[in-house]
Amino acid sequence: MTDYARPDTLDQALGLLAAGGWRVLAGGTDLYPATQRQALGFAALDLTALPGMTAITETPEGLYIGAGVTWSALAAANLPPACAGLQQAARQVGGWQIQNAGTVGGNLCNASPAADGAPPLLVLEAELELVSPRGPRRLPLVEFLTGARQTALAADELLLTLHLPRKALAGRSAFQKLGARAHLVISIAMVAARLRLEGGVIAELALSAGACAPTARRLAAAETACRGLPLAEALARITPDLLAADLAPIDDVRGSAAYRLEAAAELTRRATMEAVA
Repeated sequence: MTDYARPDTLDQALGLLAAGGWRVLAGGTDLYPATQRQALGFAALDLTALPGMTAITETPEGLYIGAGVTWSALAAANLPPACAGLQQAARQVGGWQIQNAGTVGGNLCNASPAADGAPPLLVLEAELELVSPRGPRRLPLVEFLTGARQTALAADELLLTLHLPRKALAGRSAFQKLGARAHLVISIAMVAARLRLEGGVIAELALSAGACAPTARRLAAAETACRGLPLAEALARITPDLLAADLAPIDDVRGSAAYRLEAAAELTRRATMEAVA
């Protein structure tokens, strides 16, 4: 019989994890399908009973999102306009059943190149609060995602909370996703944009693309090229060539590298325009 534990204290969870042999479980929407069998075949450590895992809290420092917050809870939450893109992404993660069970933390720890949560969280400069028997540490999301299905999470660490800094909650954001159909699809490309205008020009711009490379990436060259420009002029600057160095897209069965570059440029323009509305 498969072992299963659902600790209700952090010390219990860390103790079990340190003992070895456990796979961490949150919503399970990635973990269960990966088994391709009726029984899990491994010991499951369910984190959903840990205090604070499902809380969303705003403080003077910024916004804290528990790693166990489901996509449906995130989509329904009262969040600042800067999080609009994150909430758009939440409504496009699978179907309702997946959104009701799948969690933000699980999406990041699974580290799929096409994880819908990664681009909008990158433009919000998300930091991850990790804890182990050695103590807590905070790691930027851009450093946490190290490759396809790879993260900087140590074997004895748990992801507890996401922190969105106050300075990254300025402006408004939007999310655009391209797939072979409108819903229940793995992305060919997706883009998040967070924008703040001052006097008709772009004072602040954060851009990120996913499903184009082994990890979601910030589009630093495009951000730099567009800051200080009126919106129309900035949009004209966003071309595949401008994105190429930061994106370095992949070829796979869903699309060629050249197609992904074209798609990412168009999605970036659309997301940037939508963030103004």
